[in-house]
Amino acid sequence: MSALMLPALPFPLDPLHVPFEVVGEDGLRATSQARTDIFAPPFPGAEPTLTAGTLFGTAPEGDFQFSSRITVDFRSTFDAGVLMLWHDEEHWAKLCFESAPDGSPTVVSVVNRTVSDDANAQVVKAEHVWMRISRVDGIYLFHSSFDGQRWDMVRLFALESPRPLQIGFEVQSPTGDGCDVVFDQISFAATRLEGQRDGS
Repeated sequence: MSALMLPALPFPLDPLHVPFEVVGEDGLRATSQARTDIFAPPFPGAEPTLTAGTLFGTAPEGDFQFSSRITVDFRSTFDAGVLMLWHDEEHWAKLCFESAPDGSPTVVSVVNRTVSDDANAQVVKAEHVWMRISRVDGIYLFHSSFDGQRWDMVRLFALESPRPLQIGFEVQSPTGDGCDVVFDQISFAATRLEGQRDGS
C-alpha cells in the first residue's frame, strides 16, 4: 500500500494491514480486519497482539496538537477507532473510541511500556466523539470532547524511546469480524497547548 497525503496534515502517512481512504480535505475512512488489535497484556506469559490496521506519519519536532472527530460502526466488544503515538512495538500509546464490554461507547486510553495498561474514561452518548493528542515539552496529553469545543483531560504521561515518534490512526476489532471507522475534522497544529486542564 502506498503512502497517503491528507491536506489537513503536514506529513505523509503510511498504511499497514488495511487500506485507508482519504475523504475530502480532512477525513479518512477504513474498515478493520477481524480479530485485530494492538495490545500487550500485562499478565505473565501473555503474548502481545500487533495486528490492527494503522496509518502513521513521522511527527515534527516540538509541541503539537493533533485531533479528529471519530465515528465507529460498533458491532463487537472492543471495536474502536483510535488516535495513536508510536515509537516501536514496546513504546506506544493510544486514545480510543471503543465499545466497552457492556456495549457502551467509551473513551479508553492505553499506554504501553513493554506491556500495556488499560483505562476507561468517559461514556459517550452520541455517535461520535472528538479526540486530541498534544505534546508539551516532551510530555503527552490525551483529551476528549463531546462537541469539539470543550476538552476534558483523559491522561497526562511521558513516553520515552530512542526511536522517532510516529503519530496517526488505528482501527481494531479484537473480538469481532471488523468495524467501519470514519475520522473527520482532522487537524494538526505545531502549537503549544497552554490550558491543559481548563477545557481549552
